[in-house]
Amino acid sequence: MTAVPVPYLVVDRRRETSESVTLWVEPLAEALDDFVPGQFAMVHCFGRGEIPLSVSSVQATGGLAHTVRSVGAVSAGLCEARSGDVVGLRGPYGTGWELEQARGRDLLVVAGGIGLAPLRPLVLSALAEPEKYGRLSVLIGARTPADLIAREEPKLWRTAYTGVTVDWPDAAWRGDVGVVTQLLDRAPFDPANTCAFVCGPEPMIRATARELARRGMPPHRIRVSLERNMRCATGHCGHCQLGPLLVCRDGPVVGWDKAEPLLSVREL
Repeated sequence: MTAVPVPYLVVDRRRETSESVTLWVEPLAEALDDFVPGQFAMVHCFGRGEIPLSVSSVQATGGLAHTVRSVGAVSAGLCEARSGDVVGLRGPYGTGWELEQARGRDLLVVAGGIGLAPLRPLVLSALAEPEKYGRLSVLIGARTPADLIAREEPKLWRTAYTGVTVDWPDAAWRGDVGVVTQLLDRAPFDPANTCAFVCGPEPMIRATARELARRGMPPHRIRVSLERNMRCATGHCGHCQLGPLLVCRDGPVVGWDKAEPLLSVREL
């Protein structure tokens, strides 16, 4: 882990939605240390600054993929990057999903919007070693069909149960309509023997985690990914403080038993 950005070459890009793209990058020199699913990197757009981005794919070559939504100057610059451009990365930072703690249990993955990106490596890891886990369910929600990322990929996850819903359908949509928690009734999992992994907008995280706890899932086995304003990523600047937690250091992934008391406090 280094505080100085390491140069990575953009080797491919995919337009996900009108606001977001996925960039595949390869190290130009020595690669950063290995990332585990759920961790993030600080991604530097030269001339603009850097932002934290979770890893959406880890390649055997040391390459990584990041999905970024254009919401500010740095993210807009990254969304404009093309093959052949150079970005800077530092990391890995933060906690992971701890998939290894779920051996022998059912897996429930719940994603909201671009929250599918940091969950994608976990899903692929579970699909690669199905003998280690029970049933795998992936539930995806988005505002509209146009806001779905990696739209075709879940169709390839044939050994997993997948459900997709949107809040606002268009004329061509033939799937479910409504919040993602309504898909829980169809997902094949045993709450008492399941590990859940949840990422998306904070209201969606709260609603999903509370519903899972109500159904009998132990809060410490509900892993959620938090988002706060990160600057240093090393736990020194304090911008990402959430109560007693520094999200860049103690998160972004934490158990619901730790997150629930904090996310229940208005404006915290």
